[in-house]
Amino acid sequence: MIRITLPDGAVKEVASGTSPMTIAKGISEGLARNVISAKFNDQIIETSTPITTDGKLTLYTWNDTEGKTAFWHSSSHVLAQAIEELYPGVKLTIGPAIENGFYYDVDFGEHSISEKDFPEIEKKAIEIARGKHDFKMRAVSKNEALHFYKERDNPYKVELIENLEDGTITFCDHSTFTDLCRGGHIPNTGIIKAFKVLSAAGAYWRGDEKNKQLTRVYGISFPKQKELTQYLELLEAAKKRDHRKLGKELGLFTFSQKVGQGLPLWLPNGAALRERLEQFLKKAQKKAGYEMVVTPHIGQKELYVTSGHYAKYGEDSFQPIHTPKDEEEFLLKPMNCPHHCEIYKSSPYSYKDLPKRYAEFGTVYRYEQSGELHGLTRVRGFTQDDAHIFCTPEQLNDEFKNVIDLSLYVLQSLGFEDFTAQVSVRDMNNLDKYIGDSQNWDKAEKAIINAAEEKNLKYVIESGEAAFYGPKLDFMVKDALGRNWQLGTIQVDYNLPERFDLTYKGSDNELHRPIMIHRAPFGSMERFVALLLEHTGGNFPLWLIPNQAIVLPVSEKHEKYAEKVLNSLENNEIRALIDNRNETVGKKIREAEVKKVPFMLIVGEQEENSNKLSVRRHGGEDMGSMDIEKFSNLVATEINSTLKSF
Repeated sequence: MIRITLPDGAVKEVASGTSPMTIAKGISEGLARNVISAKFNDQIIETSTPITTDGKLTLYTWNDTEGKTAFWHSSSHVLAQAIEELYPGVKLTIGPAIENGFYYDVDFGEHSISEKDFPEIEKKAIEIARGKHDFKMRAVSKNEALHFYKERDNPYKVELIENLEDGTITFCDHSTFTDLCRGGHIPNTGIIKAFKVLSAAGAYWRGDEKNKQLTRVYGISFPKQKELTQYLELLEAAKKRDHRKLGKELGLFTFSQKVGQGLPLWLPNGAALRERLEQFLKKAQKKAGYEMVVTPHIGQKELYVTSGHYAKYGEDSFQPIHTPKDEEEFLLKPMNCPHHCEIYKSSPYSYKDLPKRYAEFGTVYRYEQSGELHGLTRVRGFTQDDAHIFCTPEQLNDEFKNVIDLSLYVLQSLGFEDFTAQVSVRDMNNLDKYIGDSQNWDKAEKAIINAAEEKNLKYVIESGEAAFYGPKLDFMVKDALGRNWQLGTIQVDYNLPERFDLTYKGSDNELHRPIMIHRAPFGSMERFVALLLEHTGGNFPLWLIPNQAIVLPVSEKHEKYAEKVLNSLENNEIRALIDNRNETVGKKIREAEVKKVPFMLIVGEQEENSNKLSVRRHGGEDMGSMDIEKFSNLVATEINSTLKSF
């Protein structure tokens, strides 16, 4: 007999060799019907895998993230089988689950697919799913695996297998289909009831532009047709809120092939929006004791070698800049933190001087693959609302909690109310990914968890999501369409102070290492604006929107009164403009609606004679006639209700 511990602490004694599904049936038949994946001792296993030792078992359903991952990973196998049957001779490569659905990268050879082919692939996938084929894992030797794929003339799978160790290779079989796979599947294909091919795009093999371009086929699947219908409706809503579409309509940003891919150009409205966001955060930072600094856009290569960024990212970043001087190399700045370390190091400090809080809106550059670039959410040049706090161990807890307070203030002022804190820690099974002392990592991870608990944050712990130099707390925000985004991050770092030999003099008159906190409530200005656009649909908070009102004179003879209204609005610190084009008021209103202007102020003869405005709200609400003072008070009240002081 073996002892199986369940998440609630209950212990079940079962015979050695019992599977997770059998254990689920022993708990309840209802649970067993819903279980689609399992984890044993922190390793994802099949629901049919025999368990032979004592340990902790977690059973997952569709409602769990891990359950969805297994569901979508299994669906990628079904997609691959459907493609292989419809297009003989294709070469399959890899097909993982992603946040929403899955994809499979395929070398179609002489075949090609387009959107018109998607229904046929979906039909074939559902046909396969209805066969209720079990997913079965089996171990194979390296020679067997190589022979299997060489026989099928698949150099991609052969390359993958050549990099694996003999004794660690497994295949997954279902129906007549076999794939190289590590595991983590649903019990059988019959659980898949709804299947949709979403898109197809180019993708280089292993993400390297020097390799052959494959076709990446994206799909999604569900255990109920109703859920697919709801998802497709959500996709349609998301298209209307796409930040690239709204950014163009609102005149916020653009891109130029001559400037370069992934390098956004901010237009006047967008620049004004950014400026207000910066001023909003600078005001809060000043109250919190931050000092603004400015660092250059480049740094000597040695700076990033010292920090560890070059070893970690150098090959995938912009190549070094060579100067006329022999062996002198600079890099475009990939991170602000090494520069801030050097600022700290420029002066001696005692414990009485700490904490030091340096903040900067610093632009950094990273060479993202062209296929991964996406509007403002994935770019090659972006500005971080970066800050680094250097503190003593005794100050760490309070400083971390203060940063949480600042981050919450930012999120709530911008309408992000639904979020979870994610504590990102090391992957204990892959410690080679990280730098620094294990004891320092333990202390840093504990400090973050303690701070999250003391601030009563709803949080989850995610293994393997830490930065290479330290653990972090990320705010995972749900937007208006129910999608999850990572916004804002706080990291505890014992490693960079060590690498840069940063010190302060303690009360014992000895030198000690400060602890470094990295934080960026926005993350990056580019990505934050993109997510804010999609969350609000372009209807920004009134305090932030570029133009809060537009004055619409009925005809030319009312333009002088319109100018007078505009001056009064500006004196009341309301951002407004006049549309005095020779167009009908109806057309002006329609265009102001498209531009998401919150208030349309119509002025004609009646308004001029009474010294008032006819106020129309974005969305069509007629707010009636009012004088400028009443309108100004209305705007001020609405701003104050959303933008509270920090």
